[in-house]
Amino acid sequence: MADSDPAAADNHGHRARLRERLLRGGDEALLDHELIEYLLALAIPRRDTKPLAKALLREFGGIGGLLTADAEALMRVSGMGETSAAAIKIARAAAVRLVQAEVAARPVLGNWQALLDYLRADMAHHVIERVRVLHLNSRNMLIRDEVMSEGSIDQAQVHVREVIRRAIDLGSAAIILVHNHPSGDPSPSRADIEITKAIVDAGKGLGIAVHDHLIVGTSGHVSLRAKGLM
Repeated sequence: MADSDPAAADNHGHRARLRERLLRGGDEALLDHELIEYLLALAIPRRDTKPLAKALLREFGGIGGLLTADAEALMRVSGMGETSAAAIKIARAAAVRLVQAEVAARPVLGNWQALLDYLRADMAHHVIERVRVLHLNSRNMLIRDEVMSEGSIDQAQVHVREVIRRAIDLGSAAIILVHNHPSGDPSPSRADIEITKAIVDAGKGLGIAVHDHLIVGTSGHVSLRAKGLM
């Protein structure tokens, strides 16, 4: 009878220890590379996934960049295939759904931190600029969250009439504008301020309020309303 593989046995024991720490210690029990290592181990059960986990975190600049990377970018990393890329994407989808549910459960204006958590989780690490509009009813409950535009790495096109027309179609009482800055710096540009004012003006005559324009980046967020820019 052949001897068992000591490396395989050690790897199995290591995963068992990670599992025990996770189950006993909760969310903070594992380091970032250990979380990714264990996640990949579920997709690639017969392989030591620690080197791959560390390589992915290096490639994408941390766990935020990794979880928001697209599938093609993930599969360009040596050792990654469709199954392991899908494991990364499902982890991100679950995390975003969790914070999205918290936003949908209560009036947005009374649940502002949950909204910011959701937007940062979903948008902060995108490598292209994305503009979305959150549509609210008269009780400030979220009725629709829509991407209006995706642009190049440094700009996206937003058309005032399209934003207002969509709000009319949905019967929105108010909207919140949101976009990300792929540079990571959420400071508003002149164009950001001008488009916000144009949408505010267009909405006034139709009874559609613009509560805020939030800009999200990896270094934080900026509220144009809080800065007195709308």
